[in-house]
Amino acid sequence: MATILVVDDEMGIRELLSEILSDEGHVVELAEDAQQARDFRQRHVPDLVLLDIWMPDTDGVTLLKEWAAQGHLTMPVIMMSGHATIDTAVEATKIGALNFLEKPIALQKLLKAVEQGLARGTAAPVAPATAAAAGKTAAGGPAVVASAAALPVLGADGVHGMQAAATQTASISFDIPLRDARDAFERAYFEYHLARENGSMTRVAEKTGLERTHLYRKLKQLGVDLGKSKGE
Repeated sequence: MATILVVDDEMGIRELLSEILSDEGHVVELAEDAQQARDFRQRHVPDLVLLDIWMPDTDGVTLLKEWAAQGHLTMPVIMMSGHATIDTAVEATKIGALNFLEKPIALQKLLKAVEQGLARGTAAPVAPATAAAAGKTAAGGPAVVASAAALPVLGADGVHGMQAAATQTASISFDIPLRDARDAFERAYFEYHLARENGSMTRVAEKTGLERTHLYRKLKQLGVDLGKSKGE
């Protein structure tokens, strides 16, 4: 049983997530805005936070930055939004968010993300200097900052592959056509997961929610190098 803080200004979303997570045996705490979330974090350290990006008083990314700067980002945080751009998602993961869920959130995706977040355990606190630099540089990228302490131990090739994919994602130009930007993001996304899972197509398929056949077809279409894939 874990304590999960749900931060969302929409009552319907809060109640739905609370019902689902309570049915899973978790203790769910609710906050309707950033200030309530701040107050709760001052008193308690939840095992996981589900944090909405767009809120009326302070947006979720700003709150995430505050927690990181104050040394309060000691728990896994999963961002949620129905309107976030790739840029926003990348910024959140660079600051320290563990994952991103797009609304409307599918039940299985929610449960899987929560399970993975709780399995990671307590994230390493983000130092104020790191947090201040997070919005100014792409160095390290989302994979390194978001969960470096909790990632499985990888060989040098795997770490370098993750860093390269993360940097590539963060440097995508927004002046190119949408289709090209989407392809660039997806290419970096799959290269990141391939590096993280040491080339295991089975685990990458599981992580990305794709059938292996569809995954192979997608990687070939994007021109992702499968030379190092284990294909297991």
